[in-house]
Amino acid sequence: MLTFYRRIDDKLTQTVISDLAAAPIPATVWIDMLEPTADEEAAVERLLEIDVPTREEMQKIEESSRLYAEGGALFMTMPIVNKAATEPASAAVTFILTPAALVTLRYVDPQPFGMFARRILRQQQLAGSPEQALIGLLEQVADRLADILQSTTADIDAISADIFRKPAGAARAHGGLQEILQRVGRAGDLATKIRDSLLGLDRLLLFLVAHPVCSKEAKKRIETLIRDAHSLADHDSFLADKVGFLQDATLGMIDIEQSNIIKLFTVAAVAFMPPTLVASIYGMNFKHMPELDWPIGYPLALLLMALSAVLPFVYFRRKGWL
Repeated sequence: MLTFYRRIDDKLTQTVISDLAAAPIPATVWIDMLEPTADEEAAVERLLEIDVPTREEMQKIEESSRLYAEGGALFMTMPIVNKAATEPASAAVTFILTPAALVTLRYVDPQPFGMFARRILRQQQLAGSPEQALIGLLEQVADRLADILQSTTADIDAISADIFRKPAGAARAHGGLQEILQRVGRAGDLATKIRDSLLGLDRLLLFLVAHPVCSKEAKKRIETLIRDAHSLADHDSFLADKVGFLQDATLGMIDIEQSNIIKLFTVAAVAFMPPTLVASIYGMNFKHMPELDWPIGYPLALLLMALSAVLPFVYFRRKGWL
């Protein structure tokens, strides 16, 4: 799908193009390509005289394949976090800055794109030129990453409370330590994807600010955005360290739970050893056993077994082993 954002009578309008032969380029500020077909890619290449990278080329991790200039246009690819609240994933998005228009090529629909599209229709000055549209869109991406980091911080704080401040029974009522470990793993995976996206954003911004096509005003905004990206990366590193600590703590709690279970079985085995010994002695089939002729032999054996089980239990409780 191709969405054109262009100025008509100094007003920014949004147009979804279905007739590729009539695709307008005059006064176009931004062309958003969402899951484009081969015909749509060819139409944009014909309109702007550029070579749109393929989906396979977008997945390459070499910096030379993600950031390059060609034919007066800047090609910049970075990973963006998508579906952070449900199934976090990282997908490559390509930004192509040409003198005529900004082109975005993507096969996912991250929130920043829809949010920025709604913003520029309300605030026309945000997309006065392709350069301004690119910087505004990157700022929206950074804002979204900051929101995800804030949400992840709250999740990690809740996990920490479940591990350290809730009693064992309450933790089990919320799914137990296994569920907590899964939540820790999800937070760690999301922090890793955010880190990858921030690194991609930082490289893109450094490439963009170093290119002579940027104006002085644009460079100031980019430098501010670079500082924001660095501060977000520092916060993400702190969260990654905390996730590692919580993972170790959760595994330690699981080990403690398992040790307690093993201890209970060990204490129970030791407590029932004396009764087993008494029952084994009087279960022997020797002919001459004086106690077998006692009238109170049977109740006395039961009493002896009960005492030999209760006394170790009381002793273990006083020692704090139970």
